[in-house]
Parts: sequence; C-alpha cells; structure tokens
Amino acid sequence: MLNQINEAVKYLQSQTEVKPQIGVILGTGLGGLVNEINIVNQISYEDIPHFPVSTVEGHSGRLIFGELGGKQVIAMQGRFHFYEGYSLQQCTFPVRVMNALGIERLVVSNASGGVNPNFEIGEIMFINDHINLFPGNPLIGKNIDELGPRFPDMSDAYDSGMIELAEKIANEFDIRVAKGIYAGLTGPTLETPAEYKMISILGADAVGMSTVPEIIVARHMGIPCFAVSIVTDLGVEGKIVKVTMQDVIDVANRQEPKMTKIIKELIARV
Repeated sequence: MLNQINEAVKYLQSQTEVKPQIGVILGTGLGGLVNEINIVNQISYEDIPHFPVSTVEGHSGRLIFGELGGKQVIAMQGRFHFYEGYSLQQCTFPVRVMNALGIERLVVSNASGGVNPNFEIGEIMFINDHINLFPGNPLIGKNIDELGPRFPDMSDAYDSGMIELAEKIANEFDIRVAKGIYAGLTGPTLETPAEYKMISILGADAVGMSTVPEIIVARHMGIPCFAVSIVTDLGVEGKIVKVTMQDVIDVANRQEPKMTKIIKELIARV
C-alpha cells in the first residue's frame, strides 16, 4: 500500500502546486461546495494511479485542488463505496493519499436516512459518533506502522472542537442543525422498516452507506475529523415512504447551500 500511496502522491504533486491543509469528501448531491472553491486544478480519478473510479449517480469523480476560506484544500467530488464492489481498503485509499499530501483535518459529508423521530426531512446533522455495521474494517490485515498504530483509539472519532465551532457558525447563520450518531451499512438497498427499527434500537440517529470507513482510516493516521449528514428520508414508523435516488439527490441539493455555508466558514476558522 505504501508504494501505491507514494505513486499516487507523486503523480498528484506533478499536476499541482497546491499543498492542501484540509481534505474534503463530498457526498451524494452535495458537490456544490466545489463552486465555492477557487479551483487551481481538477484531476479525474481515472487519471490518478491506483484510484478507484466513482460509479454512482451524483458523484462526479474528480479531485479538486484550490483555496477555500483562506485555506489550501483538496476535495473529493464523489467518493467510493463498498457496494460498488471495492474493498474497504480501496474505498479509503484517497484518505491515505490526502494524508500523505499533508492535510491537517478532514471534513466529510453524506446523505442519510433518519431514524430519530424528532428529525425532519432535510435535517442537517453533525455526526458526533458512529456505529460500524459494515462487514469488516478498513484496518483489517497487516498494520502499516508508518501510517498508524495497530489498535487506534476511537473514543474521539469526531473532533469536539470542530463540532462546537460548527454549531456556533450554524447559530450565526440561523441554520437549524442537530447532532447525532451515524450507523454505516453496506447498501446498496435502502433499509427495510425492520432494519430501520433495529438501527434505532442500536442507538443511531441516522444511517448511510459511507463515511465510517473513511473516518476510521483518518483517525488511524491521527487526522481530526468533522462530518455532517443531510437526512434525505425518514426511517421512522408512520413516515416511511418509497424513495428513489433522485429523491435523495433532490433533498440533498435543497439543503446543500446551508451545509456549504457552514463548512466554508468552519474551514476558514479552524
């Protein structure tokens, strides 16, 4: 893996002079933040050595280098998922590369299904913990000591300082936000009513098909993380309706400008 990381980094450094301080991963329907970046370089995933290629609607498949909020950033416009057939190690490979490029913090977004009965469609949730329900862990296998410890602590997976700052920013912009626990499942099916109930009983507030593996790998390398989820549908008894991917994208697109305001200001202040 180290050789693959180094080859990807060498290629990217040959394509840009940007030295990113902040890494950003943009979820389904949430790529609009890219419009706020003063873009210096855009690189297709297919051109980067050892990068998977995004196959999902709503994911553009480009690595963006530029400036946002006075910081040098690298943004993934589209991520990789376990359900696409990639291993968890492949899904999280870009986080390894961003770390090698020098990022100091990671900001992640996603679309999710809400199981908290107090949530509304379009709820913006700052993730303060997660439950890994993937059939594995991206750190399984021989540990690479140069990247991180064999048994990384996950008691502070989501940085409390960044969450507090994001809450302050949301209040300044009069944007309603919540905090909650995110459960990560494989997909690609959306959950059955019984599965939503199970997830709620386990203690989660929302469920989705990403983020958890990326956060695990980032924390393995000691990178502080902030993650925000937009609740695009509800898995609450009496509120469950049939949902298409277009429905998910439409809700995410409607709330994306609010999320973008928060993230842009957060990056400027950290």
